[in-house]
Amino acid sequence: MQPVRRFGVLLCLLAVALAPAAEPARPNVVVILADDLGYGDMSAYRPGADIRTPNLDRFAAEGMRFTRMRANATVCSPTRAALMSGRYADRVGVPGLIRTEPANTWGYFDPKVPTLANHLHAAGYHTAIVGKWNLGLTAPGTPNDRGFDLFHGFLDDMMDSYTTHLRQGHNYMRLNREVVDPAGHATDIFTAWAQEYLRERAAAKSPFFLYLAYNAPHFPMEPPAEWLARVKARQPGIEEKRALNVALVEHLDACVGQVLATLKETGLERSTLVIFTSDNGGSLPHAQNNDPWRDGKQSHYDGGLRIPFAARWPGTIAPGTLNDYAGLTFDIFATALEAAGVPRPADSDAVSLLPMLRGGPAPAGVRELYFVRREGGPAYGGKSYEAIIRGDWKLLQNSPYSPLELYNLKDDPQEKTDLFAKNPKIARELQAALRLHVQRGGGTPWEPPSR
Repeated sequence: MQPVRRFGVLLCLLAVALAPAAEPARPNVVVILADDLGYGDMSAYRPGADIRTPNLDRFAAEGMRFTRMRANATVCSPTRAALMSGRYADRVGVPGLIRTEPANTWGYFDPKVPTLANHLHAAGYHTAIVGKWNLGLTAPGTPNDRGFDLFHGFLDDMMDSYTTHLRQGHNYMRLNREVVDPAGHATDIFTAWAQEYLRERAAAKSPFFLYLAYNAPHFPMEPPAEWLARVKARQPGIEEKRALNVALVEHLDACVGQVLATLKETGLERSTLVIFTSDNGGSLPHAQNNDPWRDGKQSHYDGGLRIPFAARWPGTIAPGTLNDYAGLTFDIFATALEAAGVPRPADSDAVSLLPMLRGGPAPAGVRELYFVRREGGPAYGGKSYEAIIRGDWKLLQNSPYSPLELYNLKDDPQEKTDLFAKNPKIARELQAALRLHVQRGGGTPWEPPSR
């Protein structure tokens, strides 16, 4: 071979070696959802905090960390219904919590609505949920009825204990439709089940969707004893409630780290889009932290809505990227479908984040964000209360019996100064927009037909 030709071949080989790896045609998708993790309880969002989340921080640093994402709702079920359907929660029948007792249940996940699992399954993906479901206890509302090939987790809203795994004396742990009774802390159990699934899928060599929904750090605040002892040794004098939450979150962080390590060990890391977030803000009575935002879980102030949100996909998402797009949890639905090459349903309210994950710009124009929660008890009376954000303006209620409040989030991000009386024109415009959302939600029943 002539020297010039040999040199040209070497240059070509070098160019191929240095070129970015081709993006997988159909990546695996893993969605990891924490339960009640506050914005200020992931240390990447609150540097110098009393909490350490090295695995989540490293995960965010290896991909894109979003700073203005919000949950679809201030409590569990509505956010999960929105994530699964790509629609606002009341438009699929889940404006409130689905609970064990029918008398205190405020949602019925419309069985006619295809889920993210349905869409991906139809596209050839194996689909699995490990962990908390909270969208129905019986057919047609269980995961195996809603597009999941595998369900290994907990059907109900919360566990009475992380170690007994019961809810009001009933066992809702399942392997598909079979009752199972595993031993150990629920966070460890769900982690082991997720790792087992990933190893199986690595051997199968076909695309998969894993929805890993932890129940941590939702109360009861029961971290493993060794994790609590570690926190107290590191921070003598820490308040007991705060110590319990810090330990529960740090244990969760370590378990997420194990799942991420399994992706790497099995060779799945570069072919897998992973998204981590929380279903709503942290619970203030349980010493969870939502700084710098006002209030917490159940509230339409941003402490109840703003959430940690990060995505990693090596070779596709540039590491160390910050993004200030103001989106919602259910944008995961549209993002996963686009990544898998599946058309987004015309009736979806979600927006795909994939162009931004690939380094492109945010969608142009002003996006309207809508929030709703229905609840029982004397404080709510079975009624709903709503909020809406359009641009810099936010109109909200935190009880169906309280007056509307108006805030300019650009000038007043902590929502300290109610401008409802001073800006009647803007208030009326947002009220009119909110009515349209309420009307659309009213088209879907939130109680089972037999009730």
